[in-house]
Amino acid sequence: MNKVIIIGAGPSGLEAAITCREQGLDVLVLDEYMIAGGRLLGQLYEQPDGTWWNGLEESKIRYEKALELGTRFLLNTPVNNIVQTNEHWTVYTDTESFTAKHLLLATGAAETPVPVPGWTLPGVMSVGAAQVMTNVHRVKPGNRGVIIGVNVLSTAIAMELKLAGIEVVAMTLPVNSQVTNESSQPKEVMNSLLHVSHMAPSKFIKLGSRLMKNDFMKNMGVTFFPKTGVKIWDIPIQLRKAVVEIYGDNEVQGVIVATIDSKGDVVGGSEEKIKADFVCIAGGLYPLAELAAVAGCSFYYSEELGGYVPLHSERMETNLDGLYVAGNITGIEGAKVAIAQGKTAGLTIAHHAGIPGLEKDIQTSIESIERARDKAYIQFHPGVKKGKELLLAEWQNRLGE
Repeated sequence: MNKVIIIGAGPSGLEAAITCREQGLDVLVLDEYMIAGGRLLGQLYEQPDGTWWNGLEESKIRYEKALELGTRFLLNTPVNNIVQTNEHWTVYTDTESFTAKHLLLATGAAETPVPVPGWTLPGVMSVGAAQVMTNVHRVKPGNRGVIIGVNVLSTAIAMELKLAGIEVVAMTLPVNSQVTNESSQPKEVMNSLLHVSHMAPSKFIKLGSRLMKNDFMKNMGVTFFPKTGVKIWDIPIQLRKAVVEIYGDNEVQGVIVATIDSKGDVVGGSEEKIKADFVCIAGGLYPLAELAAVAGCSFYYSEELGGYVPLHSERMETNLDGLYVAGNITGIEGAKVAIAQGKTAGLTIAHHAGIPGLEKDIQTSIESIERARDKAYIQFHPGVKKGKELLLAEWQNRLGE
């Protein structure tokens, strides 16, 4: 029997494994992917201090450290069920089952698909898939691409594609529908982009973003936003254009875009074609929490955190004994926050496993999560801090009941 099982070998899972092993606990890590690192693998960007955050290197460092400490890994091993019996957790895979008293779910996040006419053509992919192809496998998804969906994730990945020598000819909105909702509204998209304006290479754009503090200025910004777009990293970001169709015979040949008004409605007769050999769809991320639901975990809905997340404490405990969560399953944030959460989860597990004298370390690690959140270079939602505060209040309310 394993002392601790961790599902997910991303940044939070790896950090939790290291922390548990440093406390002398037996650890088994399961992950469905063939390489440890999770979404950390595809990340590559320049930090405010001029250094580069290289997800591949960060993953390698943590994976090798976990191995040196004696962590057992089973990669390329999907988990299909978890069951609690007699104060132990049994984890089922396609080949065998494993049992432990302590189980950490560090399953991360998944991309939200956005349907666009023509999206089944070869050459259409999620923006995350393009990131993995480029940064992990060193394979270009194409030479000339269009990104549908302007958000924090797609903006960061567009920059990474440019670094790889790939031409991104346009970033546009999806056409307005019940499915696309706010992602097709120019004002809502502009509001979200204000939180990554510090990444813009132009001082003019950075200065302009500071002026967009109230609804009047935002409405003015949308109304007079150039129909040809504003270039960032030489990529036209077009908030007044939407893709109405992806076209091609047997593969992607381009997209048909149309001008939209400030409410996101298509202006008739404004359609035009943009040639491209690949298209990325960016619908955003949501917490991958199915296994927590299977376990019977209580949930909490928060738009700021990306949707439904397992209800949990600041120590990363759930309402079920021996079940813990860390990383993007708790809300969509960056890798550094996930790493800090992994450490907290690892220390909490060690505490519940009977390792004495960890209370001060746990409190310090909780404070580290807050510092990582406050310093985050990329925030996926401006209200994430508020979302976490409301979640913790709900945890305390239910705990009191």
